[in-house]
Amino acid sequence: MAHSWHSIAWVTHSKGSPRTLIGGKLSRVRLSECLPTDVNPSPDVLLERFVQYAASKGFELYPTQEAAILALYADQHAIVQTPTGSGKSLIALALHFKSIAQGKRSFYTAPIKALVAEKFFALCDEFGAERVGFMTGDASINRDAPLICCTAEILAKIALHEWTHSSIDTVVIDEFHFYGDRERGVAWQIPLLVLKNAQFCLMSATLGDVSFFASDLHMRTGREVAVIESKERPVPLEFEYSEKPLLDVIYSLVEEGKAPIYVVQFTQKAACDLAQALTSCDFAKKEQKKVIREAIGYFKWDTPFSKELLRYLQHGVGVHHAGLLPKYRLLIEKLAQRGLLSVISGTDTLGVGINVPIRTVVFTQLHKFDGTKHHLLSVREFQQIAGRAGRKGFDEKGYVIVQAPEHVIENKVALLKAAGDPKKLRKIVFKHPPEKGYVHWDENVFRRLVNGQPERLESQFRITGGMLLEILSGAYRRGEKGCQAIRYLIRESHEPKKRKYAHARHAIQLFRSLWKAGIVEMPSKEKGSLLRVHEELQEDFSLHSALSLFIIEAAKRLHPWDATYPLDLLTIVEATLEDPWLILQRQLDKLREEKLAELKALGVPYEERIQEIEKIELPKPKLDFLMEEFEHFVRKHPWISQSDLKPKSIARDIFENGFSFNEYVKQYGLERSEGILLRYLSDAYKAIRQSVPRSMKTEGVLDLEAWLRNMVFSVDSSLLEEWDRLSRGDIGFLRDRITEAMPVDRSTDITEDPRAFVVMMRNASFRFVQRLAQRRYGDASRLVEWPNGCEVRPEEIEAAIAPYWEEYASIRTDAEARAPKHTRIEEVPGGYEVRVALLDEEGVTDWEVGFYVDKERARRAAQVVLELLGIGRAGKLGLS
Repeated sequence: MAHSWHSIAWVTHSKGSPRTLIGGKLSRVRLSECLPTDVNPSPDVLLERFVQYAASKGFELYPTQEAAILALYADQHAIVQTPTGSGKSLIALALHFKSIAQGKRSFYTAPIKALVAEKFFALCDEFGAERVGFMTGDASINRDAPLICCTAEILAKIALHEWTHSSIDTVVIDEFHFYGDRERGVAWQIPLLVLKNAQFCLMSATLGDVSFFASDLHMRTGREVAVIESKERPVPLEFEYSEKPLLDVIYSLVEEGKAPIYVVQFTQKAACDLAQALTSCDFAKKEQKKVIREAIGYFKWDTPFSKELLRYLQHGVGVHHAGLLPKYRLLIEKLAQRGLLSVISGTDTLGVGINVPIRTVVFTQLHKFDGTKHHLLSVREFQQIAGRAGRKGFDEKGYVIVQAPEHVIENKVALLKAAGDPKKLRKIVFKHPPEKGYVHWDENVFRRLVNGQPERLESQFRITGGMLLEILSGAYRRGEKGCQAIRYLIRESHEPKKRKYAHARHAIQLFRSLWKAGIVEMPSKEKGSLLRVHEELQEDFSLHSALSLFIIEAAKRLHPWDATYPLDLLTIVEATLEDPWLILQRQLDKLREEKLAELKALGVPYEERIQEIEKIELPKPKLDFLMEEFEHFVRKHPWISQSDLKPKSIARDIFENGFSFNEYVKQYGLERSEGILLRYLSDAYKAIRQSVPRSMKTEGVLDLEAWLRNMVFSVDSSLLEEWDRLSRGDIGFLRDRITEAMPVDRSTDITEDPRAFVVMMRNASFRFVQRLAQRRYGDASRLVEWPNGCEVRPEEIEAAIAPYWEEYASIRTDAEARAPKHTRIEEVPGGYEVRVALLDEEGVTDWEVGFYVDKERARRAAQVVLELLGIGRAGKLGLS
């Protein structure tokens, strides 16, 4: 219920928390209570109400906040460049309040979903859930609300679709420095080009020179633009350049009470190696260890890396990088928020805004690899990460320490040990910088980064097929010509003239590709005079990458009745996914190790062995088919680069060999990169689900899709649970993630999806058959156990299969042999009985292998556990 301003008497609770006195009762102040009942409240009235609201909260406005809010209430745009922790959120809140009070529609955007979700719940608390909506690529909740929280890509998508007819009146773009991001920056530019009638508030700690944006916004919209800048931090930072060994620095910081410490590494391996080194010292006191044990005692430590991570945590040390499973990253963040971790060794993800409270940031180096080459950190990159030091409300000062190059530190230590002794000095062997992967930095570079102005943001505009579809479909619904909007977007972009011509040519090529692929329909007498997107495409069809069209075109050349069709379709999908280089390198290393051992056993000379292993390449199923089809595709779509296709086999490798997730991790030594594998499998699942039209999905493809989903879900339910639940409009679990003291590691029931569980049983059973075919009885024995839980010995399996080898020369393991028709699965009390037929070269035998799968045991273990019933002729299984 809304109350007029004068009916609210402001008081302060005895403990300092603000309350309103309404009807003689104390209640927490919410902005919804401050909304006026007037239809057209004046900006002065709204400003007065918001200022009093802030005062009731105990907020004393900084000069930059006052200036920004005054400008926004005067209907100006505001560009706010102030340090982390200087109250930019309150400025955004003021604009949202003004917009809702005036009956307008306001949008808040941020670069990552976690920040959007956090803001969504905070704004629900202030304005009431009925006034706030949430939109990401996975969900749309209360989408018609007057206040929407969304990712920047969603705002750009809405702007392209609704164009100048958009109902968006005010826009807060948080972390606006992402405008210069090479991959995503276009989403930050589009709203500025299209939403001419909107009022903008652009915010970041590291924008650099914003004169271009100020003049451009003024020119496009006619509104004045207020630029508010300050370097004054609520929690000042103290910077230091260190030439002491890293471990000594960390130990000293903890002793001096400057924890929690975030040590910035630039590779996942370096982050884990340091965490391992730090376990030599206990950073957690006895009472702290007890709290950590209680906090993580219920957590499922069921993946290969879990034991290593658990050891770190018990020493008060955390790790944080993209190679961790999402559930482990969230656990680290929650432990850090409770102050239970003294040191976190992580990558530069800290600069993206992860929710880890830090007092001290330690840089181990000042250069990074950008995927192409190593380069010194930019001023913006350095200041984004350094700015996370110092906790507002907790610390009087934050600390940023930059380590000198490691060889410089080692040389200095050696000189100190020599203490000027000529004999000792002569014996010193001075270290040199690494030959590869190194860019020199020193104290001068450090000072430049500390005191420098962030680099000017450069336009990253580009045209994609998805953008064209949004523009064309929106224009068609409005009865307008979409091509004019496309021309306008390119002409008005922040690009130099030469690049605009290139974008125009690219747009024409894209349009022709979409038309030839049947995605876009040309005007006709029957269908009208306007371009349109083909209406028969499924609702969740997505041009999620430049090669989504290739999936469709190449899949048309496959034969759905072939036994290999589902896996061949998966191979096409995998070729369009980004290469997870670490996994591919481990695959190649494994193949070379096995080949080297084989050649060595055969007595092949060393030089010849090396020559042979250099010839080994990664497995690339259907390579000739893929290259032929892609060559044809590129001729039709010349804007596609030949290097865009990336043939590989990861998901297919797991499926064909019947690996579980944990088995695959161990097979290739991916313990410290489990998150990379899981994310790749998740991307493969989403691509099959969204980019493969329903008309191409046979029962086998649906089985494969269900299997992929089940595998990802069984490892870390949070990754797909978020996607699935958001797609159904359920956002409650995100609130739990934000508000819970600790994350809930929900148990995953892999038997819940019958189709997926049947595929898992078939795969696990066939893996045993593969080992029989290879006569690898030791490996086969490790895949099964007796129904009584006893170990199955290799010699028992060898004896059972011996009569088969007397009669037949081989066991087939090709696609036909693993076809579902050769595996019978029957539900029996407590579980399933699985019987797999053994086929010889002619495809006929009367032999089979039988297993029992206990359903409850599979549920508890989150994987199929095979109990061997026997090997023998059909109906006469036995092991003798």
